[in-house]
Amino acid sequence: MSTELLHDLLDRTADTRPDAPAAGDGTVEFTYRQVRADSLRLAGWLRGQGVRRGDRVLVALPADATLPALLYAVARAGAVFVVLRTPAPEVALAHVLDDAEPGLVLTDDPVLTGLSRARGVPVRGAAETRRAAAIGGAPASPAPLAVDPVCLIYTSGSTGMPKAVVSTHAQVTFAVRAIQSELRYRPDDVVHVLLPPSFDYGLYQIFLSTVAGARLRLGDPGDTGGRLLATLVESGATVLPCVPSLAINLLRLLGRAGAPRPPLRLLTNTGAAMPPEVLAGLRRLLPGLAVQLMFGLTECKRAAIMPPDADLRRPGACGRALPGTEIFTVDAEGRRQPPGVRGELVVRGPHVMAGYWRRPELTAQRFRRAHGLFPQLHTGDHGHVDADGYVHFAGRRDDVYKEKGTRVSATEVEAAAYRVDGVDAAGVLPPADGRDGATLFVVAALTPADVLRRLREQLEEMKVPARCVVLPDLPLTGNGKVDRRALARLAGEHNG
Repeated sequence: MSTELLHDLLDRTADTRPDAPAAGDGTVEFTYRQVRADSLRLAGWLRGQGVRRGDRVLVALPADATLPALLYAVARAGAVFVVLRTPAPEVALAHVLDDAEPGLVLTDDPVLTGLSRARGVPVRGAAETRRAAAIGGAPASPAPLAVDPVCLIYTSGSTGMPKAVVSTHAQVTFAVRAIQSELRYRPDDVVHVLLPPSFDYGLYQIFLSTVAGARLRLGDPGDTGGRLLATLVESGATVLPCVPSLAINLLRLLGRAGAPRPPLRLLTNTGAAMPPEVLAGLRRLLPGLAVQLMFGLTECKRAAIMPPDADLRRPGACGRALPGTEIFTVDAEGRRQPPGVRGELVVRGPHVMAGYWRRPELTAQRFRRAHGLFPQLHTGDHGHVDADGYVHFAGRRDDVYKEKGTRVSATEVEAAAYRVDGVDAAGVLPPADGRDGATLFVVAALTPADVLRRLREQLEEMKVPARCVVLPDLPLTGNGKVDRRALARLAGEHNG
């Protein structure tokens, strides 16, 4: 097993590319030499704040140029970082505080500050954290081990409060290096990140950029709207980690007369299926753009990655297993299936994380040690792996439902809706709570009847949703995915 620690990634690049630009936010930019120096000072400061090996440090600060140094500092101190997005509902923040039991909270959010102090947890703000990066404290010691946890990532399921995935130094560094071996970020790349660091897709861009020696540009969440294209041009972005809502907006902005063209060479996608029509439009307007689709879960970070533009040759596939890992399917009894047979997708390798924080029953259910040293992750997702090792995702466990007696995947219906001329965005709410049939929500210059009529040209009749609702915008989560809980509330309003 690897003995590499997370902050070793930074130290190695700082040794080889000390004066290369490392991290910026549009107002300030640091070199790799500066990020390492700041992380050393912050690690000492954290120790001075009483943070000890294994303690959790809750980070709810803006995603600015200091963030990479801070996260590497937490790792260097042997502690565990928990990155949260704020503002957030008070009940969710209280749950994380009670579940993670942090030894220190770094935030300026008034609600989180009040909840933390009510529990006797010390709070430090962004200004004090930035000062510590410049002044620092005594060196941090002792060094952690590669098997020690370094990160908790809270992830929500379809029901219940968020649960935290535990990741060790060894698991994170293996995942970073395996992903980089496929994506191949370059030293001259500008990786422009608009995804929140509370989302593992956004968080890992920090580590991937470090391994590549690339320049990381941390963007403001507000830049995902009308300013998106301008900020990409201004930063000189060459790599854009993307979710569908971001790609759809970029395509819309690029389509305007006289719109500038950013120097993007690579767009990646995971977290939600990317509409092929959107990718076709981006490729048309950005001729030098390559696309790499991916499939993953927080529980293993990334499971599969497509080679550049392989989606054009293998439509419907979402990647091959990372080097040193494997993906296969099992039937309802857990028996391994041959290539091409649909079943539950199972992931095996050193990137399968340690389990869920304080959830032993759920950990035992999802992380199973069938054989060998590493557990295998039973994803709850369904699909098949073809004879060439390409994964074909069919739907998540809570994504599959019955429509007119037929098993249907919400992902399948959404993909068909995107093929309807005039539909700009789509989200499906599976039937529940007494609803008869699924509800399709779209952003479109069409009537609901027109959408359903045209959808019948793309889908079998028994898979067409019972109803359609046209909205001005789809509700999204903080990670840019369709918010199905918000859709459920809207369904109640429209049916009421």
